[in-house]
Amino acid sequence: MSVYPKYSELPGGCAWGVFDKDGVKDTIGTINFLTADVVVEAHKEVQVGEHVQLDWSLDKPEEPFFGRKVFERKILDKSEPGEMSCDDELHINTQSSSQWDSLFHFGHCATSTYYNGVKMESILKDEPEVRAGIDAWVKRGGIVGRGVLLDYVAYAKRKNISFAPTDSHAISMAALEEIAKEQQVEIRPGDIVIVRTGLTEWYDNASKEERELTKKGTFAGLEAGSDTAKWLWDHRVAAVASDAPAVEVWPPKQFDGHALHYHLIAMCGMPLGELWDLSKLSKTCERLGRYSFFFTSAPLNVPNGIGTPPNAIAIF
Repeated sequence: MSVYPKYSELPGGCAWGVFDKDGVKDTIGTINFLTADVVVEAHKEVQVGEHVQLDWSLDKPEEPFFGRKVFERKILDKSEPGEMSCDDELHINTQSSSQWDSLFHFGHCATSTYYNGVKMESILKDEPEVRAGIDAWVKRGGIVGRGVLLDYVAYAKRKNISFAPTDSHAISMAALEEIAKEQQVEIRPGDIVIVRTGLTEWYDNASKEERELTKKGTFAGLEAGSDTAKWLWDHRVAAVASDAPAVEVWPPKQFDGHALHYHLIAMCGMPLGELWDLSKLSKTCERLGRYSFFFTSAPLNVPNGIGTPPNAIAIF
């Protein structure tokens, strides 16, 4: 892997230009950590042939968080004389259920600029100066590497830490370090780190009245701030995902300069995956006694796309 600066060497925690090559602006951020050597090494995780899909159902949550559009599906009868067939049409906000946030999702508010200098007005016109949308990952062949589950739910149970996924409960990097040690898994350069808070499982088992708690807008997640960004960058994490609605603890104290969306997406070019269904994955990891796996994700091929279902699979 190429030698990249440490987080402390990034001016203001900004990685713009770090991945540029031969005068061409970078479009994929920390996905660059997924080198061919990293992928070849990751394939060694395939040992027993089991595989788990990590996408939650597209119609969940029934009332999408943060005011996003409700999922709609229309079934079409396309039958004609002598022929019987059906189509369906889907209308979704790409960030209403399981999702990747692209580098066009969150920007640097003070300058109305996104990762690597893309201006807000150019995105709204669908004419970005740097094509750093979802399709940039597709052109690279999707997201493929080694995934690691850090199971905070199981850790909290072992440590008698009381929390609910709908609490504004922050998960520190010290906790992630301890979880990795207890799970006997090492974070390697190029890993896709996945953190379980239990949100999607809680939602699936909650009553309609209990689901009203989500309207508070408070959720457990990674501790916000530059220390978390430093830990992820210095470990050369390619992307970070969770079953939480924002990956980070919500709400943040402020957006510019504090929120992980600011530090990771806007400044470091690190994709965030949210609302992933980690229930079966956690059970599989526990049963097999291993928390690393071969990971694949095939994003939607949407030009300049801002969000996408992950279509993510963990293979053991």
